[in-house]
Amino acid sequence: MAEKHFKYVVLGGGVAAGYAAREFAKQGVKPGELAIISKEAVAPYERPALSKAYLFPEGAARLPGFHVCVGSGGERLPPEWYAEKGIELILNTEIVKADLASKTLTSASGASFKYDILIIATGSTVIRLSDFGVQGADSKNIFYLREIDDADKLVEAIKAKKNGKAVIVGGGYIGLELSAVMKINNFDVTMVYPEPWCMPRLFTAGIAAFYEGYYAKKGVKIIKGTVAVGFDSDANGEVKAVKLKDGRVLDADIVVVGVGGRPLTKLFKGQVEEEKGGIKTDGFFRTNVPDVYAVGDVATFPMKLYNEMRRVEHVDHARKSAEQAVKAIKASEEGKTIDEYDYLPYFYSRSFDLSWQFYGDNVGDTVLFGDSDPASPKPKFGSYWIKDGKIVGAFLESGTPDENKAIAKVARIQTPVESLDQLTKEGLTFACKI
Repeated sequence: MAEKHFKYVVLGGGVAAGYAAREFAKQGVKPGELAIISKEAVAPYERPALSKAYLFPEGAARLPGFHVCVGSGGERLPPEWYAEKGIELILNTEIVKADLASKTLTSASGASFKYDILIIATGSTVIRLSDFGVQGADSKNIFYLREIDDADKLVEAIKAKKNGKAVIVGGGYIGLELSAVMKINNFDVTMVYPEPWCMPRLFTAGIAAFYEGYYAKKGVKIIKGTVAVGFDSDANGEVKAVKLKDGRVLDADIVVVGVGGRPLTKLFKGQVEEEKGGIKTDGFFRTNVPDVYAVGDVATFPMKLYNEMRRVEHVDHARKSAEQAVKAIKASEEGKTIDEYDYLPYFYSRSFDLSWQFYGDNVGDTVLFGDSDPASPKPKFGSYWIKDGKIVGAFLESGTPDENKAIAKVARIQTPVESLDQLTKEGLTFACKI
């Protein structure tokens, strides 16, 4: 099979790949220099749409509507855009071997791709219950959501099991967003998670109490402090019940599992330096191997603001790290310098009529402010995290664009705080006057 050679190869076809392509185009990449190799069948798209608008019963999002870079307010890049720019999209292609020493990637079908510079943008894969040998975890209608193929299968099941029972395993991002969207599809929904409250990696007990109360008001049942230990299926192999560790059994027509992800680094094991579960990079996303960069979920990078190495699984970082790596590559070629990556952690979610944003670090003491009563007609509240007398993190539900900018600013500049009581009283006003 003929070997193909490119100056630049982006391995992975997710969000980061699309934003890297746009930055390469801005920087004047020449036709034939850049290839994106993806095991998916479609051009890079905004993954967050899959757990939200893609599953809506009405007005559902569909490609080409959410190709990158619409998620950040940019121009949409459909497949023809790549063709116009002379960027080769190599789709439906799984790379099974990466030899960084010889700068060669080999696909499952035996095709060889050589590169001068590689950007690893392989992202994460979902953690599956079958990985832990959970009984019956391979039954039909147990879904995971990572790629558009997964979403398509779930859409078909929603139609087939109309007004049925859905069990959502996991209380994080996917759990909260999928519980909402399944309820909107008129399913009887139960969420199950082992932690004492939802989104424990980010939410405080006070923040979580609001969302759990709000979901309960919408008719979502929540079971905490236990896990799924097995699944029963019918004669067709379709899931019909979820067995919990505490002995309860839940009827289910559809199960969606969202229990986390793992960065896809196995192709590079032993070839690049790793740290904290990811590929170690510097502030330009260079690895310890010359001409190899890593971005998005797989990169462990210096978080300048907190002076420590971090790995971040979020779409905002996938976009920005990809752009930073391309800028660094082009600057290096031209003998120029750029600033190191200086990232302010940012997370957000939307479900039902709710929309929250978080900026910074969730460490230290916390204060809750505003109206966090789930029964309120228009709840609006937030939280600050305070460490060493300074605000290091800020969260806001139902903020306006200006208010969200204000909480981002206090988290970025780490505004000093004299009194937690005063901060609680002032709430959002404190951020808006900085």
